[in-house]
Amino acid sequence: MAATLSNGLRVLDLYCCQGGAAAGYAAAGFEVTGVDIAPQPRYPYRFIQADAIAFAREHGAEFDFIHASPPCQLDSDCQRLQGNTHPDLIAPTRTALEATGRPFVIENVRGALPKLRNPTLLCGAMFSLRTYRHRYFEPGGGLTIAQPGHPAHTAPQAKMGRPVPPGHYGQFVGNFSGVSLARQVMSVTWMNRDGIRECIPPAYTHHIARTLATARLEVAA
Repeated sequence: MAATLSNGLRVLDLYCCQGGAAAGYAAAGFEVTGVDIAPQPRYPYRFIQADAIAFAREHGAEFDFIHASPPCQLDSDCQRLQGNTHPDLIAPTRTALEATGRPFVIENVRGALPKLRNPTLLCGAMFSLRTYRHRYFEPGGGLTIAQPGHPAHTAPQAKMGRPVPPGHYGQFVGNFSGVSLARQVMSVTWMNRDGIRECIPPAYTHHIARTLATARLEVAA
């Protein structure tokens, strides 16, 4: 995904991890700043180590748009099966973003659907990626997200954790095999396995970024 000239707009990327979401916005010309509570040495853009919610409360209004991907482990199928416990950060994140007065999106997995408001589904098949990887995006602050046509899942999906046979789509979650293939499929060449298994394919946020660019967001005075 080739980068474009800067459009002069700034995106705050909360819970940024290794930067899958960020890459889509950057390719559309946005200046991206990532925030995560853990160090992210693979993050390819400006990075600040901080608590995402606290940073949004203090600095969110300084940006033109905010993307937030609260940790999905609480609502993921594999973590639920393992009986692990994780914090639920969707509601407090939404409260912090609404207070900024900026348009925003909150991304998460299928298990979080009851907590998301009018989310838009994005799938790899919508962007000709060889992975399905459904993710849901709740728009806020006046933003709307068009959902592309959702092609039927005709390609078989490799079993979780197994190598991807020819003609199959990869899941690339958990302790999967085939890091090189996953990097190629999702265009996240800088990531390791830890980043890939949780990342948003940049194609998804590039689609959202086009919506933002078309809306011609006004930079705050």
